Amino acid sequence: MDSAAGRPASIFNPDTYAEGVPYEVFRELRAATPVCWVEETPVGNWPAGPGYWAVLRHADVKYVLRTPEVFSSYLGATQIRDPDSLADLEFARTMMLNQDPPDQSRLRRIVAGAFTPRALGELTEAIEDCSRELIDSVHAAGEADFVQLAADLPVRTLAWIMGVPEQDRQLLVDWANRVIGYQDTDLASSRIVDPDRLTDLGRAALAHRPTIMTTQDGRPVNPRSRAALADMFAYAHGLAERPRSGSVLARMREAGLSTEEFETSFFLFAVAGNETVRNALPGGLHTLLSHPDQYRLLREQRSELIASAVEEILRFWPPVVSFRRTATREIELAGKKIRRGEKVVVYHASANRDESVFPNPDRFDVTRSHNDHVSFGYGPHFCLGAQLARVQMRAMLGRVVADLPGLDLAPGVAPTRLVSNFQNGLKHLPIRWRNDH
Repeated sequence: MDSAAGRPASIFNPDTYAEGVPYEVFRELRAATPVCWVEETPVGNWPAGPGYWAVLRHADVKYVLRTPEVFSSYLGATQIRDPDSLADLEFARTMMLNQDPPDQSRLRRIVAGAFTPRALGELTEAIEDCSRELIDSVHAAGEADFVQLAADLPVRTLAWIMGVPEQDRQLLVDWANRVIGYQDTDLASSRIVDPDRLTDLGRAALAHRPTIMTTQDGRPVNPRSRAALADMFAYAHGLAERPRSGSVLARMREAGLSTEEFETSFFLFAVAGNETVRNALPGGLHTLLSHPDQYRLLREQRSELIASAVEEILRFWPPVVSFRRTATREIELAGKKIRRGEKVVVYHASANRDESVFPNPDRFDVTRSHNDHVSFGYGPHFCLGAQLARVQMRAMLGRVVADLPGLDLAPGVAPTRLVSNFQNGLKHLPIRWRNDH
C-alpha cells in the first residue's frame, strides 16, 4: 500500500470518485498530515492548476469555515478550479456563496425569506404529497431507477419556490446536469429538455444556450461562468418579469439586487438548491440498502428514527465533498505554513469520518446521536436550505420505507457513480420491490 505522503493527488482526481469517496486515503492523511499540499494535475482538456492545501480534520474544517477574515470565499471564489478570467472571477464574486461578511450577510437576508419556519411549514405538506405521488406512480412496476425518481422532488420543490411553470421544470434538471456533472462525460453536455413541451419563455431561453463550450485555445469553458449559463440567466430575467406575489424572485427584485447579483442568486436556487437533495436521496437509499440491518431497523421504527437516519445519511454520504477558500494572510494550520493567496480546500467528506469526533466513524448507524456532521457547512455560509433539504429527505425516504416492501438493489445492474471531485452523487440506482399490495 502506498504511504499517506504519496496519496494526496488521488483526492483531487475526479476519476477517484467514480469508484467511491476515498475514505481510506482520508483516514491515512488525517493521521499523517491532516493539512497537506495537493497538486492540481490536468484533467482531460482542463489545464493544471497551482495546487492547494487540503484540510481534513473536523476541528480544522470548522475553523476554516468560521473564519472568513482569514479564509476568504471572495478572493478566489469557492470552487477548486480557478475562474478562467478576471471577468469570470468578478461575476462569481457577486454570488452569495462567494462573498464574505458583511456583503454576504446582506444577500443572505434577502433570500432567507424562502426558508422561514412559516414558509417551510407551507411547503411540508406539498413535499409529502409529492413524495407519495412519486412512489405511487412507479409502485405497480416493481422497479425503478431511484436517481431519476428522486430527482423530481427537489425540482418540483424549487419550481414552487421560484414560480417556474410545470412545463419548464426539466430546464432545472438540464442546468443542474451541466453544472453538477461538468467532469462527467455523460452529463457535461446534457440536453434532456423537449423544446415542444416548454412554455414560450422556456423556448426563448433555449435560444441563448451556448453551442461552443471551449475557449479559443481549446480549453473547456467554466460551466459556472456567465457565458456557459446564458440560457439560464435569460430564463431568470424573463421569469422575473412576471413573478408570483411574495415569491423569492419578487423579493430579489424589490430588494434592488444588481443584474449580476440577481443572476447568481437564481443560480443558487436553481442548481445549489437542487444538487444537495438530488445527491443525498439516492446516496441515502444506496447506503440503507447496503446496510440491511440498519434498513430493517428503520422500517421497524420509522417514526422514531427517520430524523436521526437522515442526519446519519448526511454524515455518511455527504452531498458535497469539498469547498474552497483562499488565505487572506500567512497562517499556520496543523503545523503547515499557508501563504497569503494560496487555496485552502476543506473536505467535508473527511471531516464527517473524523474518529476524534465520531465513534466508529465508518459504521453506518441510524440511531447515532449528537451527529455533528458538516455536510451543510459551518459558520456564516451554513446552508440556508438545510431544513428544506431535511424535510424533503424525511418525506421521500419515509415513503420508500413505508410503501415499497421487499425493496433491494436490482440484481445484475450496478449503481453508477458521478465522476466529480466536488459532488458526491449517483447517476443510476436501479432498485426493485414487491408490488403485492
